[in-house]
Amino acid sequence: MQDEILTLPEIAQLLKVAEKTVYTMAQKGELPAFKVRGQWRFKRADLDQWIEQQKGASRDADGDNE
Repeated sequence: MQDEILTLPEIAQLLKVAEKTVYTMAQKGELPAFKVRGQWRFKRADLDQWIEQQKGASRDADGDNE
């Protein structure tokens, strides 16, 4: 299901980071997220795209160090 909506704990488990880290990143706009009645929610498709962008940015940064 591509339009799957995930909760903050589910994202933390998916990314293998603390829930506080996901919360902080969402607040700062570093993760694609939206709020429903004060609770953070994440669209799976947006997160998958964000992960791909991070992989690309990581590769670009590694190339600069050579």
